[in-house]
Amino acid sequence: MKVIASSLRKGNVVELEDRLYVVLTAQNFHPGKGTPVTQVDMRRISDGVKVSERWRTTEQVERAHVDEREYDFLYEDSEGFHFMEPVSYDQVAVSPEVVGDQKVFLTEGLRVFLKTYQGMAIALEVPQKLTVEIAETEPVMKGQTAQSSYKPAMTTSGLRVMVPPHISAGTRVVINTEDNSYVERAKD
Repeated sequence: MKVIASSLRKGNVVELEDRLYVVLTAQNFHPGKGTPVTQVDMRRISDGVKVSERWRTTEQVERAHVDEREYDFLYEDSEGFHFMEPVSYDQVAVSPEVVGDQKVFLTEGLRVFLKTYQGMAIALEVPQKLTVEIAETEPVMKGQTAQSSYKPAMTTSGLRVMVPPHISAGTRVVINTEDNSYVERAKD
């Protein structure tokens, strides 16, 4: 299926010269002069080689048809990361290369989208917003304004996040998984 380059997102699968690539990052650049372009970093599925491509935003790109289903994360062991399909209870093991740096978001029972091509897991997509618990953070400095100053914090899964001064250890917060930024305090 052909799509325009500017519509590519992280996790999409693209077919170039009879090879499949999974999109790692996609950015649209609109310079003051010249043609807008889409810069895409991809990983070749067959051997894991990373590739960068640049297309005009209106160029057509072949998007591969992949099977995308919801799976629940179960656990991690020496075989990889194990997921279960909630309807049929089929389990699948996914290699650490496919999971990549999204490993810090995986908690038991997390519902993710797993993309498979001919029965092989090729890409993982976590929800855009996730609730995490802050494990440790710096104490509040007196006189610090809440508007512009954020302090570093570490989540229970080992992810570094910048949070407002009023957030303390043990607080549950919602983060954006695209850029690991703080969104709001969790409402639960």
